[in-house]
Amino acid sequence: MRRTLHLAARSLVAALLFGAVAVAGPSQPRQAAECERKLQYIQSNGAAQPPSTRPTLLTEDEINAYFAEGKVQLPQGVQRVIFEAAPSVITAHARVDFDQITAGKRATNPLLSLFSGVHDIDTVADAHGAGGVAVIHIRSVSLDGTTIPRVALEYFVNRYIKPKHPEIGLDTRFQMPYRIDRAEAGGHSLTIRQR
Repeated sequence: MRRTLHLAARSLVAALLFGAVAVAGPSQPRQAAECERKLQYIQSNGAAQPPSTRPTLLTEDEINAYFAEGKVQLPQGVQRVIFEAAPSVITAHARVDFDQITAGKRATNPLLSLFSGVHDIDTVADAHGAGGVAVIHIRSVSLDGTTIPRVALEYFVNRYIKPKHPEIGLDTRFQMPYRIDRAEAGGHSLTIRQR
């Protein structure tokens, strides 16, 4: 189960790169538990012969509570995360410690001074899944409210993220697990359809 949740979360994080500070609310443990229950259902339904085609709806609140409760191991340097879903678009807000990401590499590359300290990152991505394949395109990333030029993003991702997480990129395509046929971001939710 942990591998399943890690795969789903890693794919989500990989697709969105980074997220933002989530504020814990009183219903967070309940919502995190509901997210985990739904993820377990997706896994078991994927093993069923044939699987149910009834869609599974994950809400923003459930997903964000799941991340905030520490159910997902985020990449080094990425602190708490929160996601927003709109039709075919996912936005992530994060607090990222670039010193952790680039630790031990500063002496060899003076350009890394551009990527230092703890910053708020906002990422907007086009996201959809069909025919068992998810496709994510990062539209934009901003650092403390300033849009980062794409060439700088490509350099950072290729140099510091891909060596540790080769599945992460500005354009990501991957096979969805557990016989997931479609994944659709909608108004504050993610709908999963299996077949």
